[in-house]
Amino acid sequence: MSTFILGIESSCDDTSAAVINETHILSNVTANQGVHELYGGVVPELASRAHQQNIIPVINQALKHANINKNQLNAIAFTNGPGLLGSLLVGASFAKAFAAGLDIPLIETDHINAHILALFIQPKEGTIEVPEFPFLCLLISGGHTQIVLVKDYFTMEILGKTIDDAAGEAFDKSAKIMGLPYPGGPMIDKFSLLGNPDKFPFPHPSVSGLDFSFSGLKTSILYFLRDKTKEDPDFIEKNKYDLCASIQKTIIDILLKKLEKAVKQTGINRIAIAGGVSANSGLRNALLTKQIEKKWKVFFPEIEFSTDNAAMIAITGYFKYIRKEFSEQNVSPYCRKK
Repeated sequence: MSTFILGIESSCDDTSAAVINETHILSNVTANQGVHELYGGVVPELASRAHQQNIIPVINQALKHANINKNQLNAIAFTNGPGLLGSLLVGASFAKAFAAGLDIPLIETDHINAHILALFIQPKEGTIEVPEFPFLCLLISGGHTQIVLVKDYFTMEILGKTIDDAAGEAFDKSAKIMGLPYPGGPMIDKFSLLGNPDKFPFPHPSVSGLDFSFSGLKTSILYFLRDKTKEDPDFIEKNKYDLCASIQKTIIDILLKKLEKAVKQTGINRIAIAGGVSANSGLRNALLTKQIEKKWKVFFPEIEFSTDNAAMIAITGYFKYIRKEFSEQNVSPYCRKK
């Protein structure tokens, strides 16, 4: 008998709904909020208002694309945190009301864990290879950078994390310093394909263990560009592609250096990446190279499941559903990881 889970994701500025049949994705619909481009970043109040406008149409489309009706749903899964509180409240409130109205289980999910479980999403038809436990996952997004030892679906140990800024923030802030449009990370990735990654060497932080730091890199980029534009106001435009390639290479080198150290410490060579930055083409290519050089077994989420999406919430909900890990109606969203 089929098990249909509706996933709702509203942690930041994307309103997303997805339907999954056990581990097979049936639909994944996302409404983006272009209004934030005017401000160079997400405005929380505007984000929550847009979620209120988008959530019902997005859920209707998800059900329609999945070719099921609401009465066939077995449970409602939603992002309970971390994220922007106003945005989370919209998704949580709708999920609670919908689950209560249908008299089906409500399942809260953690946004960060869900990014990792996106690796287990299967296509509508057929199957893809997924990592065996245990494996190492480099979780990288605008707000998080972690090396996680994944022992099973819900047993995860953080081996290393950023002590200040996340890798995604380093990409976005560097792009902003260069005057690139928001969101800047994908722009750096795009322009880096046309540049020389060794043209401008930037310093690597000295951080012990498996932890990361990116604040010093952002500062060095800021000062470097400030000094160069004093000499030549058109420096950034003239060197845009080489700058993007050099910044991207530096960030990727920092990430992979720590990942190699984690592999050496744990003896685990099954490696996955997850989170928004896992869509970065330079990082994916670098990992494929490591797979050959180091004999790693590398796993990537599909591009559409890399950034914030409801499919990862739905599959997390499914794994909780089969364990009967349901939530009460009084569950409250949280801004930071518990």
